Amino acid sequence: MALGVLPSGTGNDFGRNLGFDPRDPAEAVAALATGAVRRVDVGLVATPSAADRTPEQWETRHFLNVAGFGFDVAVIDAAAGARFLRGELLYKMTALQQLFRFEGFSCEVEAFGGARRQGRHLMLTVSNGRYFGGGFPIAPGAEVSDGRLHVCRIEDAGPLARLRLFNLAERGRHVGVERVELLAAAQLRLTFAATPRFELDGEVRRAASATVELRVLPGALPVAAPAPRG
Repeated sequence: MALGVLPSGTGNDFGRNLGFDPRDPAEAVAALATGAVRRVDVGLVATPSAADRTPEQWETRHFLNVAGFGFDVAVIDAAAGARFLRGELLYKMTALQQLFRFEGFSCEVEAFGGARRQGRHLMLTVSNGRYFGGGFPIAPGAEVSDGRLHVCRIEDAGPLARLRLFNLAERGRHVGVERVELLAAAQLRLTFAATPRFELDGEVRRAASATVELRVLPGALPVAAPAPRG
């Protein structure tokens, strides 16, 4: 049995990461019809968390696309109150709004067997694939079957510098820019000043502790999708 994907969500980023065009659902239907299957990685937040607005039920959770901390959660909160926008435009407009409102957060990032970074951040994303947020190539070098999680850490800055970083990230030109760093590892530990809220594939969660551990499960999920191009 394999997971079938039809582009119909707000951002359709997991479909993008599989190579589907979100404007062409017929392509995904054709992939289902051919029976082609590939195995992709799955992310795991090993630290227990609970759904943001339900009675506390602490559990570990998997994710297919992204775990986001900080600015990402502020955008989701703002988007939940929007009445007239949908899809990619909804994310981009609420993101622009939060560039001037979000306060930033402190975090230490430890990639097991690699780097350790700490400081005040605007945003921290842990991605399984390249795209998030309705088409932002936040981790340009990521593939959903490369056996690694890809961290994009963006240090906090003033509103105008935030706007510049946002515009660069939208086009995938943020790599190598001051205040931006990309890391890749099979396992990560994130340490916050207080227990964080975070999002998993668009669902907001509350961590059980101020230290959050994540790891990749290589090739854990069979998906109905063509083999990667190239």
